Amino acid sequence: MIKYHKTAKGISIAEILPGSETIGTTGDLLDILADAGYNGSTRLIIHSATLSSDFFDLRTGLAGEILQKFSNYRMKLAIIGDFTEVKSKALRDFIRESNTLGTINFVGTAEEAIARLDR
Repeated sequence: MIKYHKTAKGISIAEILPGSETIGTTGDLLDILADAGYNGSTRLIIHSATLSSDFFDLRTGLAGEILQKFSNYRMKLAIIGDFTEVKSKALRDFIRESNTLGTINFVGTAEEAIARLDR
């Protein structure tokens, strides 16, 4: 299920609500991007529980494939979750670098996600 937020700047942000189907392939994501784009959103919020566990195992390549779609379609993404206990150094580095660049953001709350995507 998708919830739409409209910011004070008029930006439409689509949020994939927790409990939605798991995003496990790029095809799953493309369906969501198409729906969000059709409804005027150029930004997307996904809760980490909605992503397949393969997404967080960088060796699978799923994260790279999915995140490349955001670059291709010029959309911004915020992933909500608790990333403080990430054990993988590669994943911690990836999260830090993503947050620095700003196209992909790893955040703790929906409010933080909306604030980052409203920039």
